[in-house]
Amino acid sequence: MIKLNNVNKTYFTDKIETIALHNISLEVETGEFVSIMGPSGCGKSTLLNIIGLLDKPNEGSITLEQENVEQYKEKQLAKIRNEKIGFIFQGFHLIPELRVIDNVELPLLYRKISSKKRRELALEALEKVGLSARSHHFPSQLSGGQQQRVAIARAITGKPSLLLADEPTGNLDSHMGDEIMQILEDLNKNENTTIIMVTHDDDEAKRTDRLIRVFDGQLIH
Repeated sequence: MIKLNNVNKTYFTDKIETIALHNISLEVETGEFVSIMGPSGCGKSTLLNIIGLLDKPNEGSITLEQENVEQYKEKQLAKIRNEKIGFIFQGFHLIPELRVIDNVELPLLYRKISSKKRRELALEALEKVGLSARSHHFPSQLSGGQQQRVAIARAITGKPSLLLADEPTGNLDSHMGDEIMQILEDLNKNENTTIIMVTHDDDEAKRTDRLIRVFDGQLIH
């Protein structure tokens, strides 16, 4: 699904050079559920952003589904992100003025499909996360766990082959966190969705197929 080869990422300011990732080589197979762990500031989110084509490395190559993408222009990358990659963040990033169904439909607005088809796909995604009955509610009318489920529905409404989750249970209590993990596990097993998840929770990491540890911008084997 995804292959990184000798990826380096450095951030520059006027006076400071910060090495975020150093010589990262990593492969994730189609259908894997992988967790990434490491201390704060070690490069986990940077790694996820590069895998998700939100950021570009200074050096190294990135292959997504056997497609070499590091030289692609932003318009090409945006198309790949919209069609192949779903993003779930610790903050739900829902638009408060929009109903649940409209929030979930958002990624589909950039595709050439009818409004009827967009609505069908959004309702299907909400059904998968158990929130079809809340489709006409606003985010403020939902609990934190429900808002995160809406965020997951939004991420999967376009049927991405790769799902990236950056601490998706970080703002939730243990019960709600377990519900979110169950949804991710179901997507992985039933839809064969490849999932890469950043987490600080050892128990959550144990529920995934493989654990990748990052320390000071490097993979720890």
